[in-house]
Amino acid sequence: MSRYSWNAEDYERNSQGQQKWARELIGKLSLKGTEKILDLGCGDGKVSAEIARSVGKGSVTGIDSSRSMIALASEKYPSEIYPNLSFRVMDASRLSFEECFDVVFSNAALHWVKNQKLVVEGVFRSLKPEGKVLLQMGGKGNARYILAALEEILSEPEWQPYFSEFEFPFVFPDTLDYETLLSESGFKVNRVELIPKDMEHAGRHGLEGWIRSTWLPYLERVPDNKRERFIEAITARYIEHVPMDLNGKVHVAMVRLEVEAGKVT
Repeated sequence: MSRYSWNAEDYERNSQGQQKWARELIGKLSLKGTEKILDLGCGDGKVSAEIARSVGKGSVTGIDSSRSMIALASEKYPSEIYPNLSFRVMDASRLSFEECFDVVFSNAALHWVKNQKLVVEGVFRSLKPEGKVLLQMGGKGNARYILAALEEILSEPEWQPYFSEFEFPFVFPDTLDYETLLSESGFKVNRVELIPKDMEHAGRHGLEGWIRSTWLPYLERVPDNKRERFIEAITARYIEHVPMDLNGKVHVAMVRLEVEAGKVT
């Protein structure tokens, strides 16, 4: 994730869908207010800050591999105002914590990490005994119509030369694979399920903003002077296949893998 040039401000403007789902996920934590929590892939920090408000006698540590994201998060949510919230640059596959947290939380981030085994093992080490994990990431079948539009665009003569030897940049796991991974790492698995989600965007410009701020593995292959046209081409092709609704909203069918597990010793 860190190898891409994230525009943290642009991501903040175009990540309302991720924040909405994060709020739903936070509700499932059933927090008492005293927990020490690790937020994996905290991005611009707004979700970490929301969790911190719920644990007045606890603390939240947000980590992200993007320095620009951590810089924005630290600026927007300073320790003077959020004394129980801190941010660190760290790769989710290289966690350096040992039995520090009651809860490890992650929303819309871990599908960027190729080696999920390293993530899960690091999460297990980071948790205190009896600690719990609640994760949500892209799962099998996620964004299939956006990916279909991308596949069509990438095969066109104008764009094809930029994608030679291109490898799919995400991991969208199935339930059985992740259950096995958790069990092998020592977790007691409580729930692993695929959940369909509708991501709504405010028309063509809303979809373009989301593509611009999050589909960096594709966009960064294209020269700067062609990037906006590339975004417009993807958007137009997607809307051909999935037209806007009567209110001018664009809908993207997503699938999230949601994981609940515990460290039982």
